[in-house]
Amino acid sequence: MRRDTLIQLCSTGVMLVCLAASGVLAVQITGSAARHKLVYSIKAEEGDPPQVSLGIAMGAFRGIFVNYLWIRANELKEQGRYYEAIDLASTITKLQPRFPRVWAFHAWNMSYNISVSTQTLPERWSWVQAGVKLLRDEGIPANPNEMLLHKELAWIYLHKVAGWTDDANQYYKAQNAGEWTIVLGPPPKQTPESRRDRDAAIELYATWLQKIADAPSTLVEAIGLEPKVRLLVDRLRSEVDLGLDFEMLRRYERQVVVNERSGELLARPVNYSDRGAALRDLVNDPSLADAWGVLLAHTRKRLLIDVYHMEPERMIRYTRKYGPIDWRWPSAHSLYWSARGVERGIIRKYEGNARDFDFLNTDRIVMQSVQDLYRYSDIYFDFYTWVMQPTNARPTLMMMPNIHFIPSYKMILYEVEERGGIFENTRERPFTVMGMGYENFMKDAIRHYYRAGYVKKAEDAKDELFQWEGKNRNDFSQIDEYAKPINEFIANELKDRVGSPNVALSEITGALQAAYNFGLLAGDDDRFRSEFEYAKSFHLAYMNKQYRDVVAQGGGEFRMGMVSRNFRLFAARVFGVYLQAISPEEAKLVYARAPEDLKRWAYDQLVAMYKEVLDSNPSTPSFDSEFPEPAGMEAFRQERQRILEEEQQGAQGLDAR
Repeated sequence: MRRDTLIQLCSTGVMLVCLAASGVLAVQITGSAARHKLVYSIKAEEGDPPQVSLGIAMGAFRGIFVNYLWIRANELKEQGRYYEAIDLASTITKLQPRFPRVWAFHAWNMSYNISVSTQTLPERWSWVQAGVKLLRDEGIPANPNEMLLHKELAWIYLHKVAGWTDDANQYYKAQNAGEWTIVLGPPPKQTPESRRDRDAAIELYATWLQKIADAPSTLVEAIGLEPKVRLLVDRLRSEVDLGLDFEMLRRYERQVVVNERSGELLARPVNYSDRGAALRDLVNDPSLADAWGVLLAHTRKRLLIDVYHMEPERMIRYTRKYGPIDWRWPSAHSLYWSARGVERGIIRKYEGNARDFDFLNTDRIVMQSVQDLYRYSDIYFDFYTWVMQPTNARPTLMMMPNIHFIPSYKMILYEVEERGGIFENTRERPFTVMGMGYENFMKDAIRHYYRAGYVKKAEDAKDELFQWEGKNRNDFSQIDEYAKPINEFIANELKDRVGSPNVALSEITGALQAAYNFGLLAGDDDRFRSEFEYAKSFHLAYMNKQYRDVVAQGGGEFRMGMVSRNFRLFAARVFGVYLQAISPEEAKLVYARAPEDLKRWAYDQLVAMYKEVLDSNPSTPSFDSEFPEPAGMEAFRQERQRILEEEQQGAQGLDAR
C-alpha cells in the first residue's frame, strides 16, 4: 500500500472518529445549554413582532441584525420615541436574551423615561414596576450571574423608589410598603429590648422570616403537616373564588386589619359581599387557625420564589449580616439585589476577566442601601388606610432613623477592602471618596445619637471616627474639629445643613425621641421642653429653607413630604410610635406627664392598644382610670380630621396633572 493512500485512510478514520465524538458531545452540550438557558430563540411565538422571525431566519447573520436593531433603539430613545424603542428592545431580548445591556436599556426606559411622561400616580407606578419586573422576572433569570442587571435593578429601587427626585416618590413608597405587607405579612412588633439591642432586633426579624423559609414547599406537604389545609383551600376556592396567590394574601391581610381596627372610633364601616362575608368567616373561624398559619407561610414562600424570584434563606442571611431589614422599605430590595449581584459576580471573576465586572458601582449601591436603611427604615405605615383604598385618602408613611444599621457600613468597607475592592490602599492615600462617604455617614450618626439623648454613644463614635485608620488626611483642620466637646462638634456640623432632608429628619426625630424618653418617661420636665422646642424650631427652619429652595427651582414641594409640614402632626406620630415601643406601665407614666395636646393625639391609639385588655381583666385597673380621656376630645377629632385632609391634599396634587 502506497504511503499516500495510508495517510488518506488514516485521516479519514480520524475524521470519522471526530465526527462521531462531535455528534455525541453536541447532544450533551445542547442539553446543558438548554438546562442552563444558554440557547437563543429558534422559533417565533404568537404575538412576536416580525423582526423576531426575520432575525431567526438570518441564522449566522443574526448578530449583525441585532447590532442594527440596537443602534436603531438608541436612536429612537434619543428622539423621545420611547414606546418604539421598547418594541425594538423587546425584539433584541428575544433574539439574544444574554445581551445584558439591552435588558438594562429596556428597564430604564420603562421606569424612568415612560413613567414620567404619564399623567396619574398609578400609571407612573405601573411603569416603574414594569422596569423592575422586566429585570427581576426575565432579565436576571436569563442571565443569573450578570452583575450589571442586579446593579440596575437595585438602582431603580434605591434611586427611583426610595429616593426623592421623582415628585411621585411618596406614592411609590406607600405602594411598595403596602405590597410587601401583603407578601410577607406585617413585620414583627418591636419590643423595648429590640429597640435598644441590635442583636435582639436582628433575631426578631430573622425568626419572622425563618417561618416562611421553613414552610412546606408544596401544597401536598402543607396538607401532610396540617390536614385541615385541604378543607381551607377547598373552601377558599368554592366559597370565595380565591387561589393561592397574591390576591388571596391581600384579601386575608385586609380582613385581619379590619378585625383589628373594628373597635376604633374612626373605623370605616365594611359592606361585605357574599364572598367577602365567606372570607371573613373563614379568617375568624378558630378551628382553622392552625391551617391558616401553615397555608399562609406556604403561599408566601411560593410567592417569593416563583413570582419575586427571591430566596428566603438569602433574605435571612442578609438580615443577620446587615441588620433588622424591614422589607416594606425600598432600600431593603436595593440591598438584596446589589449584594446578590456582588456575590454572583465573585464566583465568575478571575484575573483575566476582572475588568469586566463593575464591583465599584455595585458595592457603592450596597453601601448606599445600608445608609438609606439607617436613615429611614424605622417606619410606621398605615396599612389599614392603604388597603381599604378610599378615594380621598393617602396612607401615613413615617420614616425615622434605625440605629441598628450604623455598624453595618464599616463592616461592608472592610469586607470590600479584604477582597481587594474599592477601599484598597486607602491607608496610603490622603483622600478617597469612600473614606469621605463613611466620615459623612458617621457624622450624621453621631448627631442622631446626641440628639436622641445618647451622649456617651455620640462621644465614643466621635473618638472612634477620629482614630479610624481609613480617615482622609488631606484636611488638617479636622484635628481641631474632633478635639472640640461633643456639643460644639455637633453645632459645627449643623452649619449650612439645615436644608438637608436627611439632617432634618435625624435632628427632628432624634430630639422628639429624647423629649419623650429622657423627658416624659424620666420625669424631667425641663429636658422635655428644651428637646421639644429644639425639634419645633429646627422643623420651622427646615420648612422655610425647603420652601424657598423648591419654589426657586420651580420643582414643586415634593421634597417637603419627607417631614410633615404640620409640626403638631409629626410630633404626634413620633409619639405614637414611641408609645408602641414601651411597656404599658411606661406608657401610663408618659401619658400622665404629657401635655394635653399630645394626650389628645395619643388617646384613640391607646384605646385600641389597651382598653379591651384592661377592661376585660378584673385584676387590673380599668382603662379609664389608667388613661383618662382628655378634655375636648370631640372637638379635637374634628380638628384632627381637618389637619389630615389638608396634608392629604398635597399628596393628591399629582393626580390632577
